Amino acid sequence: MSSPLNAVCLSLSTTFLVYVQSLDNLTATSPIVLIWGLFSHFEIKMRRKKNVKKGIQFCLMVCGASGTGRTTFVNTLCGKKVLSGKDADDATNAHVEEGVKIKPTTVELELDEEGTRISLTIVDTPGFGDQIDNEASFGEIVGYLERQYDDILAEESRIKRNPRFRDNRIHALLYFITPTGHGLRELDIELMKRLSPRVNVIPVIGKADSLTPAELAESKKLVMEDIEHYRIPVYNFPYDIEEDDEDTVEENAELRGLMPFAIVGSEDVVEIGGRQVRARQYPWGVVEVDNPRHSDFLAIRSALLHSHLADLKEITHDFLYENYRTEKLSKSVDGGSGGDASMNPEDLASQSVRLKEEQLRREEEKLREIEIKVQREIEAKRQELLARESQLKEIEARMQREQTAHLEATNGTHTSADAEA
Repeated sequence: MSSPLNAVCLSLSTTFLVYVQSLDNLTATSPIVLIWGLFSHFEIKMRRKKNVKKGIQFCLMVCGASGTGRTTFVNTLCGKKVLSGKDADDATNAHVEEGVKIKPTTVELELDEEGTRISLTIVDTPGFGDQIDNEASFGEIVGYLERQYDDILAEESRIKRNPRFRDNRIHALLYFITPTGHGLRELDIELMKRLSPRVNVIPVIGKADSLTPAELAESKKLVMEDIEHYRIPVYNFPYDIEEDDEDTVEENAELRGLMPFAIVGSEDVVEIGGRQVRARQYPWGVVEVDNPRHSDFLAIRSALLHSHLADLKEITHDFLYENYRTEKLSKSVDGGSGGDASMNPEDLASQSVRLKEEQLRREEEKLREIEIKVQREIEAKRQELLARESQLKEIEARMQREQTAHLEATNGTHTSADAEA
């Protein structure tokens, strides 16, 4: 009889080798690889439970000229009234340029059947594009983005972190392009060029149902040509054919082909063929919000709240924030005007080094804790398997004894019969 402990060990070893072969720059002898290879699914489950309980934080900014459908889109995205439309202008104040206002609103949404929640912060920018000179609006929006980075930088510099600190960095910005049927305006180009170093810019065409299918296709083509011509680094759903799996490449290529997304929003529900659907009703027909033939709403909603949520957050933290952090610390060290005048450049540089060392130390401690926990789990499983193996051996020995006794009894009976004969 083969040992069950040996069989389990062989199965675990095979799992480890398959996992290790899929990793670069790691060897099968690395204890960390073995630990993560065995217990990575436990971490995923724990993270999912944490997300269900606490909720995922995601910040989305919507920007565009008045009348491009920002408010309706947000309410459609959230499935409830989150933003209110602008009231009619007072004729007595029509000549006054109020400027852009930045209004963050947080709403709790449930993502899936498992109850995973998302704490979605919508940052609206009413008033943008309403002025003759929008220079101040550009500065206001960029300033808001950078202030969120400054808050994170300050929190990282604290000796004792605030456990209730909320990360309000903007992970994605939907820029609503006016549906003119043409390419980008100078305002669009300038805004996206200024904001793209600080946030993931995703261009969309608002109120796309105001264009015919031919006009919409031509407008998309012209917009993407302008983005390429002016070298605007928008978020284009990046993928690597050699590194990413086939499904990821196919999905991202499809989303990239839809850019800029044609958005149709509606807070009204219409009955079509016995179905209740969100739609806009016109004398000539109905435009369904969730119909891919009528609108790209489902695609952009899925990308923002499901498939690309983690990627947008990672790029914000690992690339956009790190670039800003490097720029700010470099200016401070070089004595530039953008530095923090309240801190000596040498102290700021050494503080950055200390922060990195502290981060590495915490990661090492976390890995050690995980390793100890995993070793305990493995030891407990090993003891359990040894106990079961011992039980099986006892059962096997008992069966052999019973079989031997039965054979002896049978042989004794035959011997007695032969003697009598």
